[in-house]
Amino acid sequence: MEIKAIKSEDDYKQSPKRLEEIFHAQLDTKEGDEAEVLSILIEKYEDEHYPIEAPDPIEAIKFRMEQMRTTIPPQISEPPSPSPP
Repeated sequence: MEIKAIKSEDDYKQSPKRLEEIFHAQLDTKEGDEAEVLSILIEKYEDEHYPIEAPDPIEAIKFRMEQMRTTIPPQISEPPSPSPP
């Protein structure tokens, strides 16, 4: 079991290949421990080098509605008119 930090893109590209080889290893074995640590290292590298920002809430709702082929009713999509005095 050789565990080392993922410091470069080459290290990162090799890590999932190794994880795939040992993914189904029994818990509390050398390979099981290696799989656990390697998955944590991969996640850390991805978080630092490939961050995923949270979407704008309104855009997320619009996107989901598009996926569901739903539209926004006109009374909701238009701003309210000012009330007469």
